Amino acid sequence: MANRMVGVPAPDFKMVVTTGDGKEFKELTLNDYKGKWLVMFFYPRDFTFVCPTEIKSMDSHYEEFQKLNADVLAVSTDSEFSHKAWIELAAEKGGIGELKFPIAADTTHQVSKDYGIYIEETGAALRGLFIINPEGVLQYQVVHDLNVGRSASETLRVLQGLQAGGLCPADWNPGEDML
Repeated sequence: MANRMVGVPAPDFKMVVTTGDGKEFKELTLNDYKGKWLVMFFYPRDFTFVCPTEIKSMDSHYEEFQKLNADVLAVSTDSEFSHKAWIELAAEKGGIGELKFPIAADTTHQVSKDYGIYIEETGAALRGLFIINPEGVLQYQVVHDLNVGRSASETLRVLQGLQAGGLCPADWNPGEDML
């Protein structure tokens, strides 16, 4: 497992993504996000229980990320075909529905390994979330147990803190005093 540290260039990647509407496959690289902040989050599997809650939460906050010059990319080790089927299946039947951002297919598992969150025994990724600045430098990373979903609101708060350019105390929110 790689040990990535905040403050170093983020590992490069090239993955096939399924567009949020499920209609197209295309290839994306880290360089495609140059000049923007990237919130990249890994989840274990399509068609599971906790994963859709996280993905839909990120989706419901997508416009707020966009206002902060940030884009969102979801990643799992499932294939682009699995992502497409999940997007196209109605929520009441276990699908996720359309999204405002793409889902990447890390089918070789290399990106999950490069980011230090690959689970060898299952071939899935831990719940890793990474914020990469417009220059491609890793600014934030958090990894959760598979049973605990992440908060899109907290991710937004951290992104705003990183962009604020000062010392943000615990529980800081935009508009509050910095240290």
